[in-house]
Amino acid sequence: MRQSVVRASNLQAPAGATAGGIGLSPELKAALEKFIAENKVVLFMKGTRQFPQCGFSNTCVQILNQMSVPYETVNILEDERLRSGMKEYSQWPTFPQVYINQEFFGGCDIMIQSYQSGELAEVLEAALNS
Repeated sequence: MRQSVVRASNLQAPAGATAGGIGLSPELKAALEKFIAENKVVLFMKGTRQFPQCGFSNTCVQILNQMSVPYETVNILEDERLRSGMKEYSQWPTFPQVYINQEFFGGCDIMIQSYQSGELAEVLEAALNS
């Protein structure tokens, strides 16, 4: 299983992108779209997969690890502009945020429910085989 960590610095918004660092700049949107398109499963989380900084992020890491799927992580705590921009990009106010096959899948509660119901396994299988 490939376990790589993508640094938020790879997705940083340009310094003058928005006043106060709030909002989604066109540059950040393009970088997010490219990154999400290049990876089948992406977890935007607080912390890293080796050291999650919140229980919800840890739960998502544990679920994805249990399912033995390759996934990328982005630590949204590294950049306030990234954190703010992601909220606007996804129209979802909290983290973690999971993207599967370029689609926003949900946060921790949705991950738990779909894992327990078997839906997550189906969605991941379809994504990884596409």
